[in-house]
Amino acid sequence: MFAQQPASEAHPDPVILRVQTARISRWCYGSADQQRGASNVTGLNQTPQTSALAAATDGADHCWAPRLAQEVRLRQLEEQLARQPAGSGAIDTEIERAVLLGALNRLQEAQSAFVDILRRTPAHFSALNEFGALLTSMGAIEAACRVYAEAIVQHPGNPMGHVNLANLLLRANKHAQARAHYDAALRINPELAQAHQGLGAVLADLGDRAAARAHFQKGFRDHAVSTLPYRGTRPPVALLQLVSSGGGNIPTTSFLDDTVFLTSVVVADHLDPKVPLPPHQLIFNAIGDADLCGPALAAANRLIARSPAPVINHPSAVMKTGRIRNARRLRGVPGVTTPHTHLMARESLAGPGGPALLAKHRFSFPLLLRSPGYHTGRNFIRVDRAEALSAAAASLPGDDLLVIAYLDARSQDGNARKYRVMMIGGRLYPLHLAISSQWKVHYFTSDMADKPDHRAEEARFLSDMPAALGGRAMAALERIRDTMGLDYAGIDFGLGSDGDLLLFETNATMVITPPDRDARWDYRRQAVNAVLEAVAAMIQRKSVEAGRR
Repeated sequence: MFAQQPASEAHPDPVILRVQTARISRWCYGSADQQRGASNVTGLNQTPQTSALAAATDGADHCWAPRLAQEVRLRQLEEQLARQPAGSGAIDTEIERAVLLGALNRLQEAQSAFVDILRRTPAHFSALNEFGALLTSMGAIEAACRVYAEAIVQHPGNPMGHVNLANLLLRANKHAQARAHYDAALRINPELAQAHQGLGAVLADLGDRAAARAHFQKGFRDHAVSTLPYRGTRPPVALLQLVSSGGGNIPTTSFLDDTVFLTSVVVADHLDPKVPLPPHQLIFNAIGDADLCGPALAAANRLIARSPAPVINHPSAVMKTGRIRNARRLRGVPGVTTPHTHLMARESLAGPGGPALLAKHRFSFPLLLRSPGYHTGRNFIRVDRAEALSAAAASLPGDDLLVIAYLDARSQDGNARKYRVMMIGGRLYPLHLAISSQWKVHYFTSDMADKPDHRAEEARFLSDMPAALGGRAMAALERIRDTMGLDYAGIDFGLGSDGDLLLFETNATMVITPPDRDARWDYRRQAVNAVLEAVAAMIQRKSVEAGRR
């Protein structure tokens, strides 16, 4: 059995990881129309929090026709293989069967089938490529990387192996290695759309936005729509998911179950306005970073105007959630302390007049510098004194930097605390508390795993948020929720000594990551599942609303 990918607090997904695996399986669907939807194999299992959504699609007593077609085709293939003598060269038929097993969520059977095929034909490109996609869908990322690497060794002239491996390296933030493989794919085929998409994602992550845009234009021209496979047995909820090419998107894999939703992903900032929208009942705007995704949000607004379907996280509401705008509009909310925030040219901050420029704008040290559009602490540093400003500013990517006043979230024990509360469908849900000896607090780098007393404190917060935070902070959270006006968003904050809420950020890009299987995290599971169930219920309400129109 392959090791599963460890869970962590992931950064918002680059769009490349949502809309492609650089392969189109001709075996997942029966008809030519359905084949166009087979852009990758995801293999997400039904989860408890989406059972209510599944019930919402159970109006018909019959199985969904494409699912029946897959099952019929699988039986045909198995009968065909049973009639063929051993060693008769039916590898393509066997691969088609293995892919169908995966498409039908029979993942272990699919894995065994691929292992058997590759034991006999270890260099078969389609078998390697499809097996890599299956392993990726199962979370066996290291194993998938090995399979794609073998495909490259055996077929160095096929660019798909390079792109598939690069996609997984990009997921792991191994930018240099990912870029090398995207470059290799483009040397083989300079017009390969998937390689341009991936290289654009790498460059955007590294801060070279202009070069990224050039590759995105090549990669998403005529490729701005991708339909993900549906694995349910009942008629699905047809959902249109809007994303931005350059990242800043809400990670949705934990709650958009592919046994409930037939999801069409649209790269909003590259969709030709003349292209009709895919069939849909509901729109989920997954573009979440207002600082990074302004053009994509504007494009999403225009796109939504073409559809009568209900919208989750309307782009016009997301547009108001940039860090500077949030700091200003939430500054007057009782019980909320927001950091003074200003956008300044990196070159000016790195120059000899940097300290004077900061003083002019009422900043004092220590302060924080942040490259817009990055999350989970990347390109985000504290500057403690004026003498360190020039080198600090020069070390960050981008033409402009956010200068943010430092809010001291340390408690009496000297540790910093960062709470995360999700706002789902108008209600507040505790998600986690991270406690760290460092000023930059993120759950996956905090001291939680090694500190039983920290975990006990988090457990108290998750079980009784009002008691843990106090009435003043709870009232502040409710006012922030009402001001934001989003269906899905989160709030990261600390607590001041006076009980005020110290706002770090609030936006739609907050990640809901289920804890891994370690028993130390058992106390977190109920709270995380409650948030996921709330997201599912919110989408269900929107789906019902769509059905009434």
